[in-house]
Amino acid sequence: MAVPGRRTDAVAAALVLLLAGCTSGNSGPVPAQAVTAARSATPSAAGDWPTYHRDPARTGVVSGLPAVRSLTRTWSAALDGAVYGQPLVVGSRVLAATENNTLYGLDAASGAVLWSRHLGPPARAAELPCGNIDPLGITGTPVYDPSGGLVYAVAELSGGRHELAGLDAGTGELVVRREVEPPKGDPLAHQQRAALALLDGRVVIAYGGLFGDCGDYTGSVLSVPATGAGPVLTYSVPTGREGGIWAAGGPVVDGGRLLVSVGNGAETSGTNQGSDSVLALTPQLVRTDFFAPASWQQDNADDLDLGSLSPVRVGRFVLTVGKRGTGYLLDAGHFGGVGGQLSQAALCPAYGGAAVSGGTVYLPCQDGLLQVTVGDDGSLRSGWRLPLHGAGSPVVGGGAVWVLDYGAGQLYALDPVGGQVLRQTSVGAVPRFASPVLTGGRVLVGTMAGVTAFGTG
Repeated sequence: MAVPGRRTDAVAAALVLLLAGCTSGNSGPVPAQAVTAARSATPSAAGDWPTYHRDPARTGVVSGLPAVRSLTRTWSAALDGAVYGQPLVVGSRVLAATENNTLYGLDAASGAVLWSRHLGPPARAAELPCGNIDPLGITGTPVYDPSGGLVYAVAELSGGRHELAGLDAGTGELVVRREVEPPKGDPLAHQQRAALALLDGRVVIAYGGLFGDCGDYTGSVLSVPATGAGPVLTYSVPTGREGGIWAAGGPVVDGGRLLVSVGNGAETSGTNQGSDSVLALTPQLVRTDFFAPASWQQDNADDLDLGSLSPVRVGRFVLTVGKRGTGYLLDAGHFGGVGGQLSQAALCPAYGGAAVSGGTVYLPCQDGLLQVTVGDDGSLRSGWRLPLHGAGSPVVGGGAVWVLDYGAGQLYALDPVGGQVLRQTSVGAVPRFASPVLTGGRVLVGTMAGVTAFGTG
């Protein structure tokens, strides 16, 4: 289940672009027409941030940055809506997407708008069965594919339609556009909050429900060819309803497989079919491994599931934490099914995406940031904790752990060992689960009004 976001009342523009291919209805998308190649492919560079938490494993760690000495606002770009997804960095450009369904290419040094592309009017609260983001446009963090030079995002359009767009990151040219409706249920009841991923030349998209768990939705994963043409692969959580895959961190690429966390499902008795769980999927979206807590029935009944935080790989383990606040450590090679964890510990209700540096995990708790150590023996140990009104998803670099307090509009740089505050500054209103981006000597923050950059001295 999605948790509360904030409202923004940016007005949707009137321009609606035509589809690049034909599609069917609830039976799922059909192959799109052929597309032209991007004209400005840019290979990944050391300073790039091409996906959520920088790398496909979602570690949130970047090395080689100068140590933070100060925090000074260097520029603010006012865009046409809230930026819920993490901004990306490709070369000298910052790529950002808004809830008004507009993608922007910004100059990384000044914040000047180099290009913008509006994908159509977003859905509004009045037409949705529930939810708390209004307007509802692009919510999941986009992903950049260096092999084709395209940045991909999923736009929710008026009427509840969902479309994948692939834009030339250098020019904003629309190269790929394809309908990507969830394979089961009512498209209007689905929300695409999870960050996009890339695996084997395909864009991976996960769906959950709207805040309120209303309507006929079922958690699902889609895999779409990066070219936009060819068959779309799908996986649906085998539960009667719900089971959303909605954590902001999105699917985690773990070698040649995907890891996803799943929310509460409709079933509260009998056999667990995949809700309140962690799943491993092949690139063809075949489920190969599965874990659910022994308490899954009560978790489903009380909305205390694992779907709130993307799982993280820590050495030979996978760590998963959900809304109940219990951390479960799994054998990465065999999750163990129901009750199959190697160890567990009371940690905190966690949301979004964690950061992982070696055996240390920085966990975004409901009311603070928690350092957790994973031992070689499979132990879980809590370390320092910074109380916050609401912890966004942390990242690590420049000798600091960076976290946004979205409840107080503050950005913190913390000592990784002891948790002491090294630097702090006001950022204004930011979306729930917001996560900063580290590149060169800058920290980028998506806000309710656009993107703001801070220099680190």
